[in-house]
Amino acid sequence: MTDSVVIVGAGEAGGQTAISLRQGGYSGPVTVIGDEPHIPYERPALSKQFLAGELDMERLYLRARAFYDERDIALKLGERVNAIAPGQNITMAEGDVIPAQSIVMATGGRARTLPINGTELGGVHYLRTIDDVLAFRDALKPNIKLAIVGGGYIGLEVAAVATKLGCAVTVLEMTNRVLNRVAAPVISEFYTHVHREAGVDIRTDITVSGFEGDTTVKQVVCTNGTKIDADVVIIGIGIIPNVELAEAAGLAIDNGITVDAMTQTSAENVYAVGDCTNHPNELLGRRLRLESVQNALSQGKAAASAMLGKTEPYAEIPWFWSDQYDIKLQMVGINDPDDQIIVRGDPQTRSFSVCYIRDGVLVAVNAMNRPKDFLHAKKAIAAKIAPDSRRLADAEIAIKDL
Repeated sequence: MTDSVVIVGAGEAGGQTAISLRQGGYSGPVTVIGDEPHIPYERPALSKQFLAGELDMERLYLRARAFYDERDIALKLGERVNAIAPGQNITMAEGDVIPAQSIVMATGGRARTLPINGTELGGVHYLRTIDDVLAFRDALKPNIKLAIVGGGYIGLEVAAVATKLGCAVTVLEMTNRVLNRVAAPVISEFYTHVHREAGVDIRTDITVSGFEGDTTVKQVVCTNGTKIDADVVIIGIGIIPNVELAEAAGLAIDNGITVDAMTQTSAENVYAVGDCTNHPNELLGRRLRLESVQNALSQGKAAASAMLGKTEPYAEIPWFWSDQYDIKLQMVGINDPDDQIIVRGDPQTRSFSVCYIRDGVLVAVNAMNRPKDFLHAKKAIAAKIAPDSRRLADAEIAIKDL
């Protein structure tokens, strides 16, 4: 084990790396640097319970502040790193230099921005951090006109919360269906119906060209000439991995910081974890960059193990979830647009699963209010089962029995 570890990034991945180092017995200096003022926290609830006011900030934290203090983990929060020198040190934006024999890049990602007029107006927001949510949460009141740009999971989760709070919500998606890039058409159709039934105005095939207002937003302008009244705008069009520091240091980059199965980058004693990484997955037989809390936490543990001298390759079947209204969607595996689709159950009952088959093998399952399908699918996908399509479509037959 090296003499000191500096973790650049204080999100789930960075926080978990520090926690796992101490749990693994490392007693040397550990420093976690984050540009947000908050101790490491999980992001999924930001667009769900935290936005709804149902979850206190403290419950977002990976650990209480006292945990880090008691274990001598130095937290440098609200500060930025200017450069890294692999195997040597970290240079802070203010000029301070921190010795670092081992460096962990846990830089995460930032909200993708819209390069259009009016984004500087009051009332126009992105959603990536605690402070992002705090900036607009109190504005979501009954009869407030909320426009959401982007029909992905973040946008739809915000729409569900805001609708329950009494807002008049419009979702604007530039492609021909919501969740276009991540889910089968049957799921897009299902959520479109659910949201419209709840009163959400979902519009597809529509592109936003700007926002209008004096000092605060009043209207969303679209390329087809449509103008939509809005008191608040939330933009949720994905994230961009933060790789600039790694790239400047000469690390290999390919849709994220390139790492091996032990989270090692192309530089010795430099590791990378979380949303910013492009990593191999032996179980899936492919490289990928994942934006999920499961991946962030697991890679943090893997990096700590690697620095402690253990060779335990990281490979898990990815899983995700989304809460909207009374519907819990649990997803496992990675689907592609050309996969065969098999539906288990009836979408009208709000309890069904969508299974994705590639070359005869089950590769992903999206389970809507069907937790057993989700749990059984984890093992089935890892085992690379090739189920009979008719039996798989029978919702009365458990996936574990296929």
